Amino acid sequence: MTTPQDLLIVALNVPSSHDLGQGDLSLALAGAEVLDLVDAGVVTLDDDRLVPGAEPATGDRLLDEAGASLVRQAPYETVEEWLWRRGRGLAEVYVAALEAETPTGTGRRHWLRRRSEPAPAVLDTPSRAHANARWAAQEPVLVGLANELGIGEHSGSADDTEAPDDTLGDATTDPAGTPGAADGLGDGPVVTVLAALGDALTELEAVRQRRRIEEDAFDNVWRAP
Repeated sequence: MTTPQDLLIVALNVPSSHDLGQGDLSLALAGAEVLDLVDAGVVTLDDDRLVPGAEPATGDRLLDEAGASLVRQAPYETVEEWLWRRGRGLAEVYVAALEAETPTGTGRRHWLRRRSEPAPAVLDTPSRAHANARWAAQEPVLVGLANELGIGEHSGSADDTEAPDDTLGDATTDPAGTPGAADGLGDGPVVTVLAALGDALTELEAVRQRRRIEEDAFDNVWRAP
């Protein structure tokens, strides 16, 4: 089981303070991959740059693909550059992997289900059990990533609640319901990745806002007498 997979299951089944969008989740999944790759010794952080280490052999297909895609020439990528590059469409990739593990019998559906539709993560699987255990224990890395997505308030397990709707801004509600649930992380890769993720999510929301303003201005031109 991996942190990106656990984060996806939590995102599918725990309410967020805002609607959850594919772009936001994709960025967070890319950040989760970095943290697992650091734990596996596949990459280290030099300040905010990803320095490749051992050849990827984590035992997980998607993590190994992530490790193989690392830039292996100096000055290497920053964490935020990785988030934007690796994160493109990554939510779809992880949802497809989850659906392959827990088939619904209806084929591929929208990447996040409406509250009225069952999520594949609701099925009784080892993946769900693993995600539930980490979420119930308020494991700091998973909580920190979820916090950046505005996922909370902590409900005890990742399948006690229904799946969120399918768009999101850059909320920062604490899953534990109190400020600083992940403050015990201290310095190091986790803090660096979470900071980069927060910046990327803020930038993504700014792009959305600019687009909305431009679209509204365009509509106003056509509606003018």
